[in-house]
Amino acid sequence: MIITIDGTSASGKGTLTKRLAEYYCLPHMDTGLLYRAVAYKARQLGILLSNEPGLVEIASKLNLEAFAGRELRTQVISDGASTVSAIPASRAALIDAQKNFCLPGMDAIMDGRDIGTVICQHADVKLWLDADPVVRATRRFEELQFHGEEVPLSVVIEQMKTRDQRDATRANAPMMPSENTMHIDTSHMTADAVFNRAVEIVEASGVVTRLG
Repeated sequence: MIITIDGTSASGKGTLTKRLAEYYCLPHMDTGLLYRAVAYKARQLGILLSNEPGLVEIASKLNLEAFAGRELRTQVISDGASTVSAIPASRAALIDAQKNFCLPGMDAIMDGRDIGTVICQHADVKLWLDADPVVRATRRFEELQFHGEEVPLSVVIEQMKTRDQRDATRANAPMMPSENTMHIDTSHMTADAVFNRAVEIVEASGVVTRLG
């Protein structure tokens, strides 16, 4: 069974992916971390995000195990990841690793922006998560505060709007749901409610396999 979870930033994709992966005993991939890691490494090496050859070089040698989760969660790296993902060359360098994770007949769950439309079009279940921009910005603001990063909420709101626009209008693999995607608006839902709704959708698909 293959499940894809796409949607906007801070809509709850990561939390849901981890819970479903544990519930159904599925290997999972947060594809956003790939782009965050490229942005982080580029910043670390002083490589501009407009330097396509430099980004491709980083992407081709990327090893996610070399990064700690916290260092990839800052607002600067989040914005950088959006920029990296909009560059066709750097995106292409990461596609094979993503596609190989969800080949037909495999069991996997993946989250990102274009998993159901580009990376894994053959997925058994496709989910799309979204929420009101202010709600999402508030979630991101609270996350940043938790990690000790002080950014005004008004700035986070504007940055999120900019990222939404960039992700949705990029020429290569724009952020968008496929026709057979089930939508979940998480604006006023708890994490438990989102999880329960997702399980209902998966169970109703008729393709459920429990590996554990």
